[in-house]
Amino acid sequence: MEHTDARTVGKVDLPAQEQCQKQIQRVLQSAAFRNASTLQQLLQYLAAKAFERAGETLKEYTIGVEALGRPHDFDPKIDPIVRVQIHRLRQKLKEYYDADGSRDPVIVDIPKGHYLPGFATVPVPDSEAHLHSAPHVDTRVSVAASFIGQHADEKAVLLPEHKTSRLSAITFLRALAGVALAAAIFALGFWTGNSHSRPAKEAATAKSESALASSADPVKAFWLRFLGNDPAPVIAYPDAVFLLDNFNDLFRFRKGATDFRGTPVDPHLAQQFASNPALVARAGQLYYENSYLGFGELKAVGMLSNLFGQLGLKPVVKPSRELTVDDLKQHNVIMLGSSSQNIAVAQLSNVGDFSFKSPDSLLEQWRGQIVDAHPHTNEASSYRTERDPNTQVLKADYALITIQPGIIPGRYIADLGGLDTTGSEGAVLYATSTQGIEELSRALAGFEKGNSKSGFPTFQALLRVRLEKGYDVLGASLVTAHKIPAQQTEAAENGSSEGANQ
Repeated sequence: MEHTDARTVGKVDLPAQEQCQKQIQRVLQSAAFRNASTLQQLLQYLAAKAFERAGETLKEYTIGVEALGRPHDFDPKIDPIVRVQIHRLRQKLKEYYDADGSRDPVIVDIPKGHYLPGFATVPVPDSEAHLHSAPHVDTRVSVAASFIGQHADEKAVLLPEHKTSRLSAITFLRALAGVALAAAIFALGFWTGNSHSRPAKEAATAKSESALASSADPVKAFWLRFLGNDPAPVIAYPDAVFLLDNFNDLFRFRKGATDFRGTPVDPHLAQQFASNPALVARAGQLYYENSYLGFGELKAVGMLSNLFGQLGLKPVVKPSRELTVDDLKQHNVIMLGSSSQNIAVAQLSNVGDFSFKSPDSLLEQWRGQIVDAHPHTNEASSYRTERDPNTQVLKADYALITIQPGIIPGRYIADLGGLDTTGSEGAVLYATSTQGIEELSRALAGFEKGNSKSGFPTFQALLRVRLEKGYDVLGASLVTAHKIPAQQTEAAENGSSEGANQ
């Protein structure tokens, strides 16, 4: 092993929580991770768990079920998906730091034998002149190493020279990934705070309040009140995953870890999660495909984008699998579609009496239903897509509008989704029409205002969407509206953002 000199560095600081948070987002938004939705989810999940669990051992089974969508009977001894994806994540992190991240201030690394990531900081050089006048020392101080430096009799930490500093930092990180790292991680309190500055918040709030006061349009007034001081709300559309064969036929892939679009699918995984394994077995080579979007959700994105543009806002439209914790902290999020199509809905929309249910774990084809856990007088316990008894053409769909608290106070999550893609279109059509908002406002008038700290009502509204020819949305009407209980809104506001990290 080549000998390198070492420099003595005095007391070092732990990476600031904002540095760690920004570095994770920087990695997730990089070119290396841009199309790696599974690895994005996995890194977000592991980073959140690292700080939440204070370095406790994270089980392979837990990662498989919570982060990679494996069923509860998942057996890591049979299915190596966790080890495979962790290995790919390590490779992807190396790829990032060899290119775009070569000068980043913080290194993220997952030591071998561990699932929880560690962090290492890079001291900022004194000046550019120093960089050119003296050999550059690109030191990397691991969280664990800096913890030891501060608490082990304030001893100095020896760090290597520039040529081997990155490798040595990662070696530090991996060698010290035990008790010291756990204690350091516990001290950080990672996923907290709001990155918006106070002046920016106050300016945006003043602008939205002024617009709200001057708006006589009930639709604009409703959405301005919902959006508050957010200039760039996020619209998350469903990107359901399919398996594509060489004949361009599609097979639904409802659960299980996925890879990049166009990547060949492991045959045994395809058959394991396919609704019709025998048919999939005869299909030949299959590939991951997630570029298909329901026409109802497509129209819904257009309607919302047009409305927000009229309000002077710049909405961000993205696939649900790319929704990040940063999105949920900094913006209000509007999700489209049901939980069976939109992974974000499945993970984040978990309050209220109404929920999407599929009675069959394999078959779909308009078998889904909206279940009412606490039906009021004259309400049914479940609602299903309606069809003409003679022709079986779709005649009506049902949809939900859910407004619930976000993961931090002052932010909200909305879901507008139907059992079918036409239901999603109908829900947005209703929520962007004067007649719909006025009808909804009358129903909400009897609710106790101030379920959340900002005073915006949190609720679920069930809609019936009328159809012609099975796909033309004629209109939507309110069936009923339920208030989300205060204890649920408080739990949502005070809870963690775990669902968003998975």
